[in-house]
Amino acid sequence: MILSDNDIKKMLKEGTLKITPLKDDQIGPASVDLTLGNEWFFFKDEYSRKIVDLRETGFEEAYEMKKAAEITLKPGELCLGKTLEKLTLPKNVMGKLEGRSRYARMGVIIHLTSALVQPGSDNRQVLEIVNLAPFPIKLHAGMRVSQVVFELLKSDTGRPYAKYGDIARQQ
Repeated sequence: MILSDNDIKKMLKEGTLKITPLKDDQIGPASVDLTLGNEWFFFKDEYSRKIVDLRETGFEEAYEMKKAAEITLKPGELCLGKTLEKLTLPKNVMGKLEGRSRYARMGVIIHLTSALVQPGSDNRQVLEIVNLAPFPIKLHAGMRVSQVVFELLKSDTGRPYAKYGDIARQQ
C-alpha cells in the first residue's frame, strides 16, 4: 500500500516516520519532495583517462566531494548529490526515489538506479544525476529535484537498513 499525504502526516506526527528538515509544502498527494544539499561528488580527473574494473574499484575511491551552493554539469556529465533531508523510516515502511518530470523534460536525469530506500533507513539519500541535455545545466542546493514515495510493508523487516546496511551508516 502506497502512503497518501494523510498517512505520511499521521506517521510524521506520531514520530514513526521522520524527515528532517521538512516544510509542510514538500508533502504532495502521495510523495514528499526532497531537496539537494550542498555536497556534490564528481569523478576524480584520473578516472577519465583509464579503464576502471568495477570488481576492483568502488565509488568511494573514484569520487571526490565538493561543497558548493551550486554546480554546473556539462552535457553527458554525471555527479552524485546528497539530499538535504534525512529520512528515518520504521521497519515496516520502504521508500522509492523518483525524479521530477520538470527536470527530466530538460534532459536532466535525477535518479538513475538504486531507487529503493530500505525499511529502517536513517540517512540522507544519494542521488545519481546525469545531464543528457546538449547544453550545460546549473543545479542549486535547495532545489526540489526528487521525491520519495512510501510503501507500507506487510510486516517489519528483520534487517533494518540503519543497522545492517554497510553504506547506510555513513550517509
